[in-house]
Amino acid sequence: MVTKAAASPGALPEAKPSARERLLSAANELFYDEGVQTVGIDRIIQRAGVAKASLYNTFGSKDELVHAYLQSRHAAVTTHILHSLECYDTARDQLLGVFDAQAELFSGPGYRGCAFVAASAEARPGSSTEQASNEYRAWVCGLFINLARQAGVSDAETLGRRLHLLYDGCAVSARMDNDPHAAAAARAAAEALLDAALATPSERDRPKH
Repeated sequence: MVTKAAASPGALPEAKPSARERLLSAANELFYDEGVQTVGIDRIIQRAGVAKASLYNTFGSKDELVHAYLQSRHAAVTTHILHSLECYDTARDQLLGVFDAQAELFSGPGYRGCAFVAASAEARPGSSTEQASNEYRAWVCGLFINLARQAGVSDAETLGRRLHLLYDGCAVSARMDNDPHAAAAARAAAEALLDAALATPSERDRPKH
């Protein structure tokens, strides 16, 4: 007969997730899969296994729960990208590596496109949802601009904004076209833009044979 192993002396039981953690976990699953407007509060509460009062005591409203959900997505994507860039030695490689990190997100289980694009399409102007989406987009654009500047690009802001457009288009293509190679294509385009931006004026103006 197999007996259950005894807990080691002094071991503490695993802490049960808080109501906030369970609500955010449920929101991440349901909002991302089905949309923030489609999913009602009752389904979130049921999935989280908490009382309705817990949601309102913790977040105050559904809008604030959506805001918190998007902030958690922002934190997760930020952590993933920055961690992925640690393996590159130069700013040039890191800049292109953003698209490699994006490819890893596309290949993850249950990828359904950019959570911020989906949520902002349903958001009211000036809402906390729009604010969270804008903060995420500003972070991505800022990352490209800073890396371009570190790589030695003279007009880093222009290149950063162009790469941000590639990043956005890549995410849309991966989702709507179901294209597993979208990130590789965007990376190749980004490399061409970066090399052109780094070329000296004499190299750019030299006649082609």
